[in-house]
Amino acid sequence: MEKYTYRPKGVCTAQIDFEIEDGIVKKIQFHRGCSGNTQGVARLAEGMPVEEVIRRLKGTDCNGRGTSCPDQLARALEASLQE
Repeated sequence: MEKYTYRPKGVCTAQIDFEIEDGIVKKIQFHRGCSGNTQGVARLAEGMPVEEVIRRLKGTDCNGRGTSCPDQLARALEASLQE
């Protein structure tokens, strides 16, 4: 199991910690941000293949910011694939 930490940009969330095992997202924790929304996103994404989470969340916009906490999670997962 690989553990990752990502520092998002342009959103209220200060940090995203997550774990990946055999291409499956196992655990996600958002630090700060809209608690109910980030907990919901985390629960929905856990147990899914990394590529599927990226496909579903990438490009999600929050109030015209050009990004969002779900989009930042997708970017974090993409970055983990580069390592």
